[in-house]
Amino acid sequence: MKTLLSQLAKFGVVGIVATIIDFGIMNLLHYGAHLDILFANTAGFVVSLIFNYVASMKFVFEHKDGMSRRREFIIFVVLSVIGLILNDGIVLALNKGLSIEANVAKIAATALVMIYNFVTRKILLDGTSSQ
Repeated sequence: MKTLLSQLAKFGVVGIVATIIDFGIMNLLHYGAHLDILFANTAGFVVSLIFNYVASMKFVFEHKDGMSRRREFIIFVVLSVIGLILNDGIVLALNKGLSIEANVAKIAATALVMIYNFVTRKILLDGTSSQ
C-alpha cells in the first residue's frame, strides 16, 4: 500500500506540472492568439503528453520486463490519444454545449481524464506489482 501511495503522489506531481503546461499552452493559444478552443486544447494536451511520458516513465512507473521502450511508448500514446478524445469531448461539451468558461471546462476534463490515465497506465505499463 505504501508503494501505491508513493506512486500516486509522484503521479500527482507529474500531473500537476503536465497540467500547468497543458493549461498554459491552451490559454496562450486560445486567449492570446485567439485560436479555436479545440485546436488550443489539443496543442496543450499534446505538448504536455510528451512531458508526461518522459516524467511518468522515469519517476512514476517502472519499466515492465520484456516490454520494449517502443511498445511502451506506443501503448502510452494510444492510451493518451483515448484520453485526448475524452478530454476534447468533455471540453467541447461543457464549453460549446453548455457555455461553461474554457478553463472551468478544462478543469473538469482534466480531473476525469486523470483518473482514466492512472488506472490504464498502472494496468498496462507499470512493472511493479500492486501493493
